[in-house]
Amino acid sequence: MYDTVIFDLDGTLLNTIDDIAAAVQYAQKKYGFPVHTVDEVKKHVGNGLRLLMHRSIPEGENNPDFDKIFADFSEYYQKHCQVKTRAYDGILDLIKELKKLNIKMAIVSNKNYKAVESLKNIYFEGLIDVALGENETAGIKKKPAKDMVMSALDKLGSTQEKSIYVGDSEVDSQTAVNSGLDCILVSWGFRTKDILEKLTYKKIIDEPMKLLDVIA
Repeated sequence: MYDTVIFDLDGTLLNTIDDIAAAVQYAQKKYGFPVHTVDEVKKHVGNGLRLLMHRSIPEGENNPDFDKIFADFSEYYQKHCQVKTRAYDGILDLIKELKKLNIKMAIVSNKNYKAVESLKNIYFEGLIDVALGENETAGIKKKPAKDMVMSALDKLGSTQEKSIYVGDSEVDSQTAVNSGLDCILVSWGFRTKDILEKLTYKKIIDEPMKLLDVIA
């Protein structure tokens, strides 16, 4: 039924929350702001790192030091983005099986494109060919706009009708809608199942290999 899978990254393929939270906490401590818990940071993830930092400090982007704070946060995260990050259990088995089935795959993330490429090379080298991250300076809007998804489909030579989107959040559900793709939501990510059930989706899956039942 489908020959292409577009994956979100954070909360879908990789559990990145501890490293993201550590970078947020580093910036908050450095500038004397209240320090958020991992669960508090998790609620703010999904719309890109700049908006994450906006939600994490007093006054957000209106803070006169915002650009400096964001730069420090970004530099710290770039250097420490692989300390505790790992692929979710069963993800590598799923990706390898999809590869055997000649399913085309791409990663589309609101994380900075350099970090996305780095993490793709570490965890999915030789398995996933296309990985796109936030790069709005190049004129490509971040999710939930359809831009990155359409760019990925173009690079893969795929169509919307034969493609499915897999993610773990409100942003992912809306991205799929905006892109004209069916959406599979995963319950092991950064949102609870009761939140996911209120969104637009084809199916919610509780373990990675269940995606094969949808693809078949």
